[in-house]
Amino acid sequence: MSDTALVWFRRDLRLADNPALVHALERHATVIPVAVEPPAYGPGARARAWRAHSLVALNAQLERRGARLLTLSDPAPEALVDLARRTGAQAVFANRVWDPTSHAWESAVGDALSAAGVALHMSESAYLVPPKTLATTSGTTYRVFTPYFRAWQRSALLRRPLPAPPSIPLPPEMPTAPPVPAAVTSVHERWTPGEVGALEKLAMFAAGNLESYAEMRELPAVAGTSELSPHLAAGEITPAQVLWAVHASRIAEEITLPFVRQLAWRDFAADVLHSFPDLASRPLRSEFAAMPWREDRAALERWKQGLTGYPLVDAGMRQLAETGWMHNRVRLVVSSFLTKDLLVPWQHGERFFRDSLVDYDEAQNAFNWQWVAGSGADAAPYFRIFNPSIQAQRFDAAGEYVRRWVPEIDAPGDYPEPMIDHAEARVRALAAYGSMRPA
Repeated sequence: MSDTALVWFRRDLRLADNPALVHALERHATVIPVAVEPPAYGPGARARAWRAHSLVALNAQLERRGARLLTLSDPAPEALVDLARRTGAQAVFANRVWDPTSHAWESAVGDALSAAGVALHMSESAYLVPPKTLATTSGTTYRVFTPYFRAWQRSALLRRPLPAPPSIPLPPEMPTAPPVPAAVTSVHERWTPGEVGALEKLAMFAAGNLESYAEMRELPAVAGTSELSPHLAAGEITPAQVLWAVHASRIAEEITLPFVRQLAWRDFAADVLHSFPDLASRPLRSEFAAMPWREDRAALERWKQGLTGYPLVDAGMRQLAETGWMHNRVRLVVSSFLTKDLLVPWQHGERFFRDSLVDYDEAQNAFNWQWVAGSGADAAPYFRIFNPSIQAQRFDAAGEYVRRWVPEIDAPGDYPEPMIDHAEARVRALAAYGSMRPA
């Protein structure tokens, strides 16, 4: 029997710090890198376009090491079982993906491979503290971030990331398969999809914006954040690599702590999603089933198009339309406006972001939408309703961000009047939220 293993690339499109790849090379003489297109659920058009570019980049990295990527379009269980039979592969190595559908898909693959006499070996790399690791003293999933973060700090071990292998030996006879398809949709110039682009972005952040992150991260007009989220979502870089870079920067811990908290928040969202798999569609807090949302399609469309008459909201929506990304502070403002000023159900916003974001991540997207709407874990209180005008004054005082994305703001008559009076909308929202509370 040939001493060959398959390495199943999923949401881990990289060679460095890839435990599945390392373990396969340690235990087998030859390996075959393979990617299977994920189920039809999940990432929308922007994230799928990013993945297409990332697969091309991954194949280029493999070719530099004497290998190449096989891409399969059939369903994963059948495709992987068939490939294992054709190549005599003894095992499949992969890194775990924790969203509910991928997790179920992984189980189906494991069952099918086991029935064919092929072992499936899973590794962890997507999170510093994977889901199911932490629990409250009563054994339940954390639903408040502060105690979760204290437990996370005790569990998130700093480790040196695994290096990329210098070579990847293929078996003498490789099965025929179509070449990696070229990406047909472009990605905004601010990013370079793929592992090389991810590592460059990380190095630039660690050497530049990390030290000023706490002061600059709320200002959408400046490049004050890491902009690593698309790379993390595609698995082109691991949070362990990010944490190691923070450590290697030798910047004082109290300065880097706000950024490290973001890594913990990412893990927190994944933990909640694993315990509540319908988080993207159903409110975590049961009382929100009685929330009197408004199914206002006209209002939803104006919000999507960036025509609300509130410059910061519209700037964010237009940035999203052009780049597939939006500054985090502005994400809070636009989602608060949809759910609280307009009282449109948060699920509509979640679905629109799903299709629009290059950094779409099911846990982050669902968790954060529920957080803003007030229906999720550690949620913002119902009375926290962002005033989009005050938010603009605080975080874009010179109007630089707004003018970049809403240039007609300075042309009288070219920009719409506000679609709703915020003060009146706030009163309406408070009444709606108050109606859920017992008399």
